[in-house]
Amino acid sequence: MSSAFCSRCATPMAAATVGGKERPRCPACGFVLWRNPAPVAMALIEHHDKLVLIRRGAAPLAGYWAPPAGYVECGESVPEAVVREAGEECGLRIQLGGLVGVYSQADVDVLIVAYAAHSAGGELRAGDDASEVRLFAAEDLPQQPPPRDGTATDLWLHGVVETTLRYWQHTHA
Repeated sequence: MSSAFCSRCATPMAAATVGGKERPRCPACGFVLWRNPAPVAMALIEHHDKLVLIRRGAAPLAGYWAPPAGYVECGESVPEAVVREAGEECGLRIQLGGLVGVYSQADVDVLIVAYAAHSAGGELRAGDDASEVRLFAAEDLPQQPPPRDGTATDLWLHGVVETTLRYWQHTHA
């Protein structure tokens, strides 16, 4: 068990079985540290009849093409986060369409909520953690092999990117 301290009373946390699983629990005040996945908002943005992809500048999947995405912050909804992330990563204002999918995996600490969207203004540019931004036609989507030495998150995210790109390709072929 980690030597982490309770965020409520500063007592060292201890292992305890809570809800059928071993979890960090404070022996002094009873606080349980629940490990929950962080929500990530993703946008499949259509701009001039093409899909907007960013080249990821940081892990996970640094160097790979992917739809703009990022963490949902406290104080905003998932749809609000999708709109914010699109502006930060590719410079576009967007209008959301329907929900594309929700993606999770037991050994990965994020949960991705993907939406279809279309551009509604702004200027296409790489921003935030994107090293490049590009438009792709349905027949020209990038072919990207799975990462060789990636983490569980890299491998899972690669699968999510491939799934969402196939979805967009299928709906725009």
